[in-house]
Amino acid sequence: MMSLIDRVRDEFAQFAAAPSYPCIGARSAVRRGDCRVEVYGPMDDDRSSRRLAVDLATFGARPAAPDLRFVAFAAIFLEAAPDTELEFERRLWHQLSSLSAHDANCSASNSRSADPADPNYAFSLHGTPYFVIGLHPESARQARRLPWPTLVFNPHSQFDRLRADGVFEPMRRTIRSRDRALQGDLNPNLADVGEESEARQYSGRAVEKTWRCPFHPPK
Repeated sequence: MMSLIDRVRDEFAQFAAAPSYPCIGARSAVRRGDCRVEVYGPMDDDRSSRRLAVDLATFGARPAAPDLRFVAFAAIFLEAAPDTELEFERRLWHQLSSLSAHDANCSASNSRSADPADPNYAFSLHGTPYFVIGLHPESARQARRLPWPTLVFNPHSQFDRLRADGVFEPMRRTIRSRDRALQGDLNPNLADVGEESEARQYSGRAVEKTWRCPFHPPK
């Protein structure tokens, strides 16, 4: 009989590998076995945060993926789903703040800003910058609806490599086209690099123009 953790991992794999899932990079990572999936207790619980910080440190220190392969780290939290998008957003930023507190050296990336209001911002842990995608069942975006609160950490280094090889822009156009086909419209928070902080996109909620990120990096 499949254990709960195995079932959760299997449901995530089916979700991300579905033909209709917009992000072709994530689909590729899951199908190739290049997406590491770990299951934790409640989000922002100290034990969960400690385990996740250690696991991300190991993941961030791995050798770069060969060729143009896409890699990701998915952290799934076994807890009751948030009641609203606002509640999930609040818990997401609490969780990222807790992770930063477990980064003993407060080691921000040299290539990305630590200020979430900066257009060049990325959440960094142990010197590795990530683009974070939040998933939960109450999301207004169909591509982000998963039964359990989940954070997917995508290393920025692979995006830089894709840009250098001329692959990133065509890939992004394909993802946006697929997202429009699935949802009927594009996420209003989408922005190109250098326009707005990517922090606005992490939770998936259509944040207000006046939104201010609640995350404050450790001093």
